[in-house]
Amino acid sequence: MVASQLLSVDDRKAVSAAVAEAEKKTSAEIVPVVATSSDRYERAEDIVGLVTALVAVAATWTQFQHVRTDWEDAPELSLQLPFVLAIFGAGWAIGLLLAKGIPALKRLAIPRKVALGRVLIAAHHAFDSLHVRNTSGREGVVIFVSLFEHRVCVWADEAVSAKIPEAAWQEACETLVKALKSGKPRDGFVDAIKKLGDVLAKDFPVRPTDVNELSNELRILD
Repeated sequence: MVASQLLSVDDRKAVSAAVAEAEKKTSAEIVPVVATSSDRYERAEDIVGLVTALVAVAATWTQFQHVRTDWEDAPELSLQLPFVLAIFGAGWAIGLLLAKGIPALKRLAIPRKVALGRVLIAAHHAFDSLHVRNTSGREGVVIFVSLFEHRVCVWADEAVSAKIPEAAWQEACETLVKALKSGKPRDGFVDAIKKLGDVLAKDFPVRPTDVNELSNELRILD
């Protein structure tokens, strides 16, 4: 699924309203982001292609390869090298198409640590590219969902991270993950944002001079 298909227009409005409500209690800026994927993972596609090619060659070799012999000529393989290479190439191409078209198959070729690392990098990039780093109080927080990897993380400014324990972020992430698994992304975003707002309000309460520096809308990265 691409990120733009996850939530309807009304759902996005509900997420924006949740951000506005949460920011009434805190000086921090909360920015929800949903991305289709955090990386293209070309290496994983190559791995699927290689495995498919080897399986195709092995199956063809086992099924059709034999040695032809007669009384006068030297023994000869029934499958010649050009044909075997053609099978390998076709298997590789089919594997690449399968990896591109079946996300679950592609995920099998990606180590969990690699996927998590890519998500964290993408969240950091979103934090920078969406100007969350540039808030006047350095109190920006990104809650980042990457659909392909099935991962949710929070990336916060240093001033915020220094005061808010990791467990608080984890609770908000788990709330959103549970809702996504249940097919209720709208409820997940709304509940997670509310949790973040409640946590941030304790150490970063709203100030009379606060202004809304960043849009409350859900950022979509297809």
